[in-house]
Formats: sequence, C-alpha cells, structure tokens
Amino acid sequence: MRRQVADGDVSALRPLPAVAGLGPGVAAVSEPCPQPAGPAEAAAAASMPPKRRLEFLAGRRAARRALRAVGPECGEIPRSGRLPVYPPGRAASISHSAGTAVAVARAPGRDLPLGCDLEPRPLPRDAARLVLRADEEALLDDEEMPLGAGAAWSVTELFSAEEAAWKALDVPESGCRAGPAGSPRDLRASPCGDGLRVCLRTDPAHAVRVRVVRVGAGVFGYVVGRAGARG
Repeated sequence: MRRQVADGDVSALRPLPAVAGLGPGVAAVSEPCPQPAGPAEAAAAASMPPKRRLEFLAGRRAARRALRAVGPECGEIPRSGRLPVYPPGRAASISHSAGTAVAVARAPGRDLPLGCDLEPRPLPRDAARLVLRADEEALLDDEEMPLGAGAAWSVTELFSAEEAAWKALDVPESGCRAGPAGSPRDLRASPCGDGLRVCLRTDPAHAVRVRVVRVGAGVFGYVVGRAGARG
C-alpha cells in the first residue's frame, strides 16, 4: 500500500497496520515527563546519553501502545543485550528516527513476522549504490516522475522496506541476531501486488511481504505477513 499520509502526521499511521492484524503504537521524545516503566528500563536508561535515553524511552512507550492495541496491558520492557524482551507470547518491532518512535505488535497467539522502519527524510538517488544491489536498480523510479508515481519505487521506499524485512527475517534469539541475513543488503526486493516481496538472497523461499506508506517527505515500511515461494 503506497499512499500519502495526510499532513505528514505520523499519528495517521496508527490505523494502517491494523489492516494487517497488527497493533500500531507511536510516541515522541517530546512527550512531557518521560519515565521508565520499571526498574529494568530505569537501569538500562541510566547509562545512556540524554538524547539516546529519550529515544529509548519513546521506543518503549510506542511498543507498549502497540501491544495494548492488540492485547492486555504490558508493563516495562527490559532488554537482553540491545534487544527488547517481551512477555511470553507477546512481540513487537520498534523504529525511531527524528524524535519519533513507531512500533507494530502482533496479537497474543498469532505467528506473524514483525518488522518496521521509519525514514523521515528522503535518501538521495545516488545513495542507491550504497543500499541496493545491481539486480534491484530496475525497481527504481524515474527521476523525472513524482515520488511514488507509477509502479516504480524510490530509494527511500526500497531501503525502508528492506530494513523492516531484515528485522522480521533476522530473528533474535537469546539477545543475538540468529538469522542468516547480516544486513539489509543481504536481502532482495521485488514487486508484490501493492507492496514488495523481500527475501533472503541465500534462501529466496524465506520471504515476507512489506507495505510502504508516505509520511510527509519520508516513508514508513512495515511487514504484513510471510510471502510464498516464487516459482
């Protein structure tokens, strides 16, 4: 799904993941009196520089709001290493950038892959060689066309889609990344209906479907489910 979010308001993203059975959550670092939800969050935040601490707490608030949208209230979200640890049966994905945190969560008991990515500013066209591989450049839009026009994609849209997919495909275990994808450049994107299919290059059958929506000048990408193998 590729469509403009009215007035570039990130809060307008809240109903979009719900279409895919996901719970959305949004938080801003500017919210008054940001406080940890418990001692584990407080301990994690204590050693962080002020800016990083605000981003961390905003991400936790966004995750709790996303989890609350699809299930019971969730308390503090501790971490193992750099990764959040959710209550049994619960899971969410968090992205934060430019003072805003966005999260998507799945309902208890649902086995949905999770991943999201917020890119508030467009990437320059010449960044394509840094974030895409040669076999993906055919997906890029024409520089003379408005962003998002036609069936092609911008560098920012493709980058956000692969960042979101990488989180879903590179599954964390015991605080470590256990999946075979070392970075989003180890993934490959291809068109899939009104979104993208993103797979592991080393295992093309291991793939997810991603939607990308416009947020002002930037984009928000989120995984909406698994994708079938290509024939």
